[in-house]
Amino acid sequence: MRVLIIGAGVGGLAAAAALLADGHEVRVAEAADAPRTGGAAVTLWSNGTGILRALGAALDGAGAPIDVMEQYGADGRRLVSIDVARAARVHGHPNVCLPRRRLLGLLAALLPDTVVEYGRACTGVVQQGGTVRAEFAAGPPAEADLLIGADGRRSVVRTHVWGRDPGEPTGWGTWQGLGPVPVALASSRRCMMITGRGGSCGLMPAGDGLLQWWFDMPWSPDWPPDAPPLAAPLAEIRRRFGHWCAPVPDVLAAVGDRDVELFPHYRHRVPRRWSSGRVTLAGDSAHSMPPTRAQGANQALEDAWTLAAALRAAPGDVPAALRAYERRRARKAGIVARHAAREDINRLPAVVSRLVPDGLTGVYYTRWLRRVSDFLP
Repeated sequence: MRVLIIGAGVGGLAAAAALLADGHEVRVAEAADAPRTGGAAVTLWSNGTGILRALGAALDGAGAPIDVMEQYGADGRRLVSIDVARAARVHGHPNVCLPRRRLLGLLAALLPDTVVEYGRACTGVVQQGGTVRAEFAAGPPAEADLLIGADGRRSVVRTHVWGRDPGEPTGWGTWQGLGPVPVALASSRRCMMITGRGGSCGLMPAGDGLLQWWFDMPWSPDWPPDAPPLAAPLAEIRRRFGHWCAPVPDVLAAVGDRDVELFPHYRHRVPRRWSSGRVTLAGDSAHSMPPTRAQGANQALEDAWTLAAALRAAPGDVPAALRAYERRRARKAGIVARHAAREDINRLPAVVSRLVPDGLTGVYYTRWLRRVSDFLP
């Protein structure tokens, strides 16, 4: 079957690898002129790393294993500790934080060089009978038997399926970066989450001495362009968080304005229908969500894995396979999207975290991963 995938992000490349392995003829159209190298790091939990292994991606030495997530108050008091290594033991797959570019490179290495076409920005989709045609800003159109929209939060394909962009800002944004920050945490297997009035901070090792750091603050796309913190984000971050507990001051002293990028938080209810005829969605195109559950890349990998399985189960009947795919994924991705949209780590007072016994958090997280995964048994 001829498959055309719009977007060479995590979901698009993973879907390409899974469908190529099943013998389909696959092409990926990417709007950018070259492979993506931006973005900070991503956290892959047992569901994500398990799917990567099943696809044949070698994770050995990629990124940093994460065994413990600890939450602190801004004054340095430890509030709760989550033994995420328990989930790795139970599910049989590790938890890893690695640079996004490294993950994309691992997925791209599974594909022949000719599969991804760069500089191909999709402008529209037309279905005619048993085929789908994609139009592009440059170059000729392309036809396929199945088209997968993995073109992110501003998806063109989603407009064809749903008729609109359902995403809305949550009122929060993440300012993040990735680099060689000289703090002990960068070489550990431990993640720190720090919460206080006006926002939160996260610090996580990403391998090779790199530290993924992020700060969540109120944000709105309607703010004037010259209003802080958009005009001078690092200065505003230092004003808000520079007096927080160690190692936050050391991290802020080690980074510069060029290291900071904005990840706006958007949310929407995940519909039950992701498909129209021979067109379907995957990744952020289908379920935009804030990063507060660190499941964005994992859910995109889940989409790719589940879609390939649905097509294997209904050979020759693309619409039926897409119905099965969206029935499975809409429910579980919807759970993650609802939880992430609450922005609870930015809203709940620290006293709430102190009420949860450490011994229960690892058990809960292990069960949570299974609840939101179609891959984990």
